[in-house]
Amino acid sequence: VEYISGKVFFTTCSDLNMLKKLKSAERLFLLIKKQFPLNVSSVSKGKIFNEMQRLVNDDPESWLSAISIWKNLLELDAKEDKLSQRDANPLKRKVEENDIINPKKLKTKQMQELQESRECQLEKQMEEATVEQGDFLTNREKSQEAFQNDVVKAVAAPNQKDLTFRVSCRCSGSMAKTFTAQEVGRVIGIALKKQFGWKADLRNPNLEIFIHLNDIYSVVGIPVFRVPLASRAYIKTAGLRSTIAWAMASLAEIKAGALVLDPMCGLGTILLEAAKEWPDVYYVGADVSDSQLLGACDNLKAAGLQDKIELLKVSVIELPLPSESVDIIISDIPFGKKFKLGKDIKNILQEMERVLHVGGTIVLLLSEDHHRRLQDCEPGGIPRNSKGSHTDEPGIEKCLNPGGKTDLSDTVSSSAETGGQGDLDKMPPFGSLVPVDHYRVSLGRTGAFICRYRKSPSSG
Repeated sequence: VEYISGKVFFTTCSDLNMLKKLKSAERLFLLIKKQFPLNVSSVSKGKIFNEMQRLVNDDPESWLSAISIWKNLLELDAKEDKLSQRDANPLKRKVEENDIINPKKLKTKQMQELQESRECQLEKQMEEATVEQGDFLTNREKSQEAFQNDVVKAVAAPNQKDLTFRVSCRCSGSMAKTFTAQEVGRVIGIALKKQFGWKADLRNPNLEIFIHLNDIYSVVGIPVFRVPLASRAYIKTAGLRSTIAWAMASLAEIKAGALVLDPMCGLGTILLEAAKEWPDVYYVGADVSDSQLLGACDNLKAAGLQDKIELLKVSVIELPLPSESVDIIISDIPFGKKFKLGKDIKNILQEMERVLHVGGTIVLLLSEDHHRRLQDCEPGGIPRNSKGSHTDEPGIEKCLNPGGKTDLSDTVSSSAETGGQGDLDKMPPFGSLVPVDHYRVSLGRTGAFICRYRKSPSSG
């Protein structure tokens, strides 16, 4: 495993079903090339274009090898999908000719069978380790399946020149100041057409080539799935980005039998991610908004998790729970113009501290502003563990940087910050909550911090 800002590179023998379980990754790519950045200083555009084309022309075998591996992965995945769908279809009951049929009884029987079938399918859906199998295929999954079938046919054809492609490019740093993504995509596209005879198709290609050029590296890869891993099939209405929600849950170190609370659950994304990964736990979500709770309820039904998560309409500062009754609290407190640091956040944190038992863990998402102000505040000021929620921006990828180190998901967020334990020690104590660590995350145009705290036996 090697990680740099925005990306993790790794080797594996796992199949696609296992790779689909990478919950912290935005997208998964099959790597074709990774090399040092192109030098754009004091070099003509023509020379840089030639360097870009060498990404294709210098080592065509690596491209063909990657295509072959990609094709094999998709073929195996398509076969497994067909097998799982065949096994999931319930057997149809046959009515013999000599059976006496009572229309009313038959209808009742059919309704019972339909209900039993639905229950069986629901149980199977809850037990499945992957999200793109079974009878409950969403339109998104059907698109992925059709995409895989088209690709396998195209790549397996005797004439591989029938393969269609599209180049997606992202430039940052000095590269972005010199070239547009369209220019880079055009140059690489021409090189691919000349080298392999592939045909460009911008709308519905068999193959997408992803290129990322910045001041740290030049990376070329193939998206393994058309739909990003971050787009969960089991979440009907997206709230907090699923990768961030999963990362928060994973930091909470959830154990079987624990009571986990999200006192401002919104659409329930954090609880959904946690319940999918750690099922043998009792989850409770609370919110004061009827619309948010309705959305959360729909999400629970779509994911088949109604019996795993209980929803309550209560205020975060008046939780109907005994003191020290909760093992873990994971929450996303809204920030922005409607949410100001002050007495409200203090009351929220006091109530969280009250219901959390000694040794329990709190994981919160803080806006950069909240995090900075809480670190810099003096004794007697605003309490330490505020948290920021994020207004979700669909399609924007994020990263997870432990204290300014590199991240877990496919994004670029180069931060010079080294938010280690030294920074945390500056934060004034708040009750019995003690800071453990924090992780920088990128929310697109804004940044935030996932902060973890533990309740100590004594206050101060």
